Amino acid sequence: MTSAAKRHVAIFVLLYAASPAHAGPCMSAIARTQAQLDLAIEHNAGSHGWQRESLNALRSYQPTPRSLAAAEHGNGPDFTDALDSLDRARAADRIGDTAACSRELAHARAVLR
Repeated sequence: MTSAAKRHVAIFVLLYAASPAHAGPCMSAIARTQAQLDLAIEHNAGSHGWQRESLNALRSYQPTPRSLAAAEHGNGPDFTDALDSLDRARAADRIGDTAACSRELAHARAVLR
């Protein structure tokens, strides 16, 4: 095999390995539920007025939906349970378990109500 052919094969292998993974059947529903949950967490976090800054805020850590939900836990619904359900739904979607994915999505949506 010539060096040019070896380069072509190497480029093909690298491009194939770097291609995005195929999304599972629940991925669009997971993305919609995640967006709804993020919006609910932000709305809940902003609805209690000013509060004292946490140590994480003072250390310049960037907030995540999970950290906001944990910080606001005592001031409203417990969104960490819905975030855990979405994590389980993603895991079920990766292995192709549509029933488990749907069940976890339903639980996350129930928390949002």
